[in-house]
Amino acid sequence: MSIFIDKETRLLIQGITGRDGSFHAKQMMEYGTKVVGGVTPGKGGLKFETTVPIFNTVAQAVKETGANATVIYVPPPFAADAMMEAADAGIPFIVCITEGVPVLDMTRVYPFVKEKGARLLGPNCPGLISPGQSKVGIIPGSICASGPYGLVSRSGTLTYEVVYQMTRAGMGQTTCVGIGGDPINGTNFIDCLAAFEADNETKAVVMIGEIGGTDEQEAAKFVKEKMSKPVVGFIAGQTAPPGRRMGHAGAIISGSAGTAAEKMQAFEENGIGVAKRPIDVVSLLKKSIKS
Repeated sequence: MSIFIDKETRLLIQGITGRDGSFHAKQMMEYGTKVVGGVTPGKGGLKFETTVPIFNTVAQAVKETGANATVIYVPPPFAADAMMEAADAGIPFIVCITEGVPVLDMTRVYPFVKEKGARLLGPNCPGLISPGQSKVGIIPGSICASGPYGLVSRSGTLTYEVVYQMTRAGMGQTTCVGIGGDPINGTNFIDCLAAFEADNETKAVVMIGEIGGTDEQEAAKFVKEKMSKPVVGFIAGQTAPPGRRMGHAGAIISGSAGTAAEKMQAFEENGIGVAKRPIDVVSLLKKSIKS
């Protein structure tokens, strides 16, 4: 099993003819993802890689292909419209890779997508992968392996590092999800944890957080109150000074609530094993399964 995507995912790619969209479209197709169409206004009727039809609008693409998911690779000024167009077309799962989407834009997008009953992952995220089934986004398929462990992360690069270490240790994954580090995103830790808890094949979960905000603390309480499966974690930015922005727009410490120390304490108080280094996640995960 997996969460959010599987072998039946029929993927649309918005911005398929752009630099990033075309590169990652090929990667996803090579991995085995069912890419059923692309959207680039003004290029409808053409084909990508001779097999994937391109449409002018998402609504037309959905009607012709039966797409049930989309991934967005469009520049920041147009990303909000792309997300809302996808939701308006009835696509139930929307992944936005684009970074630099204005927060003000997301204050319009978030309620609109919710109202349409769609799930948004991102923006500013690496997407997700269910090893051996489907890959939507930019997570390298070569570092993943199928197995019984779920992973959810705010950090893209740390996702890759921890997944690589898990795969090296023979600890394959059901699904790896990068939720993104922007202040407003469509899917949070709790959404993913709940999905992993409901997935019969996920035995344990890795949660990778970072400084800034209180999402990790809220997720830790959810783990203690609602989850029967073991969860281990890592917090990035343990050496970051207060007030310093560390890559993600959401990774800004204000007061004590967003510090790594506060988040790590919240993890420990709620039964989540905390790794000091990314490589230590593997040993923690093994220990959590045995106990």
